[in-house]
Amino acid sequence: MKIAVVSDIHGNVLALEAVLADLKLEAPDLIVNLGDCISGPLWPEETAAILRETAWPTVRGNHDRIVLDDPIDKMGPTDVFAAERLSQSSRDWLATSQPTIRLTDEIFLCHGTPDNDDRYLTEKVEGPKGHLPDEQTLLDELKGETAPVICCGHTHIPRVIRLQKTGQILLNPGSVGLPSYEDDHPHRHVMEAGSPHARYALMTNNHGAWNFQEKILTYDWDTAAAEAEKNGRPGWARALKHGFYGPLS
Repeated sequence: MKIAVVSDIHGNVLALEAVLADLKLEAPDLIVNLGDCISGPLWPEETAAILRETAWPTVRGNHDRIVLDDPIDKMGPTDVFAAERLSQSSRDWLATSQPTIRLTDEIFLCHGTPDNDDRYLTEKVEGPKGHLPDEQTLLDELKGETAPVICCGHTHIPRVIRLQKTGQILLNPGSVGLPSYEDDHPHRHVMEAGSPHARYALMTNNHGAWNFQEKILTYDWDTAAAEAEKNGRPGWARALKHGFYGPLS
């Protein structure tokens, strides 16, 4: 069985279209979406219109939740941009997403950690950038979740981690549509994939063992960057064009 795992599209319809074209070639048996689908200064409604037509099991990311539930005056500019442009059909579709999904007895899907869509699982932030957590930190963040394969997003940094104590695999496919960003929780930091490519992952069951492949795709990131610049978000433009957010100041 081959499963494609996508996450963190963030309204980047051009990156999503590149992933969809590649998925036609890969022909997975199932595609799952780990959330943060539409929030960003790009093409939220166009992205949602495509995703509405899929039957992908979809986890609700923290930004999906904010766009759906928070008042406009409590949102940041990224979420406001998306919320003001979504049709009712797209909002209705987004509302069908789930906080977590137990796909099978073997596979568990979440956006952040199993019990919190706004916490990092596969990165730890102690300085200006994230880094690979130690095993005990990872086990603590799992809060007792025992699925052999746990797929998460949120960090935008691709990872495949095997826990020595339990044998569990943690898969983060990286971000389809936003390779780097800046955040101020738990303190100011950046996440940087280091290139502007669209990313997703494939996991293939080979006689009972899972193999993993990171897919790294070229798309028209210059046009995506120009759209972010046009919409008043130069930080996003830099991130989309280069895969680096830039030095903290």
